[in-house]
Amino acid sequence: MSKKALITGISGQDGSYLAQYLLKEGYKVFGLERRSASNDSFRLKYLDIYSDVEIFNIDLIEHASIIKLISLNQFDEIYNLAAQSFVGDSWDNAISTSEINSIGVVNILDSIRQFSSHTKFYQASTSEMFGMVQATPQNENTPFYPRSPYGVSKLYSHWITINYRESFKLHSCSGILFNHESPLRGIQFVTKKIINGLCNFLNNKQSIRLGNLDAKRDWGFAGDYVKAMHLMLKQKSPDDYVIGTGIETSVRDFCSIALNKLELKHTWTGSGLNEKCILEKDKSTIIEVSPQFFRPAEVNSLLADTTKAKEILGWESETSLDELIDLMINYELKMTNN
Repeated sequence: MSKKALITGISGQDGSYLAQYLLKEGYKVFGLERRSASNDSFRLKYLDIYSDVEIFNIDLIEHASIIKLISLNQFDEIYNLAAQSFVGDSWDNAISTSEINSIGVVNILDSIRQFSSHTKFYQASTSEMFGMVQATPQNENTPFYPRSPYGVSKLYSHWITINYRESFKLHSCSGILFNHESPLRGIQFVTKKIINGLCNFLNNKQSIRLGNLDAKRDWGFAGDYVKAMHLMLKQKSPDDYVIGTGIETSVRDFCSIALNKLELKHTWTGSGLNEKCILEKDKSTIIEVSPQFFRPAEVNSLLADTTKAKEILGWESETSLDELIDLMINYELKMTNN
């Protein structure tokens, strides 16, 4: 009999790739989407798996509905990927961010504890919990110092997952995933914004406005990272793992890699809020800095130490940043030309 997996936030980037992966592994896949979601499941349709999954429309903060869903279905695995995940929005929507990212996790864990204790649980933690980093690179023992309502809400979820594991012996674990991108990333995220904007620039010549170009991130491919989620739940003993590439790149350098791939010869001029990226051909501005996109509290650098994941899970990132940017550019050009 096929194992049953529930993925919350299934129509998001990670949820869609995970659903695709689990289906290939022979799972029967169920998804959860909040009632108010306006998503048209385009990612599931793009991956050609929309008809292969069954989706429930339930909000994570509806405790009674979550209890009923879990008690009736007795899932083998639950992957909680649902979240208000855009860091920038979390300052403007701190309360809803906290409700979705924190209380929703307790509802799932407590439902598992009471009605489906055999169910294995995966919580999507984040490198944003490290925030003002206390050590570089960051591993599972690095102290947390979140710098946004998003990071704080995710830290609560991370610790409540540990608490339920230790208190009730649940097979619950967290993946502390560093930034992971793909062609299916949401437009509000900086990597997608950059690739989409540069590809559109080829036609409309409109410049892109960005925030902190000096911010450095450990960027990997989401399609690789969902495999790590599954590997965590396959372990005999539940634990938490840092997942990343171990390579750090600035926003500025990410832009330059993409510009070079699009054969847009460029020069960076100025500094701080006056920094711009100028095309050598006609001296037009293609990228400019705007204070609008700076965070109230910046996270300047995030870099993963994935030693534990390599040694215990046997997991490593398979896709280089160069290959990831190729994937994203090819997708945008294909969409632009359609």
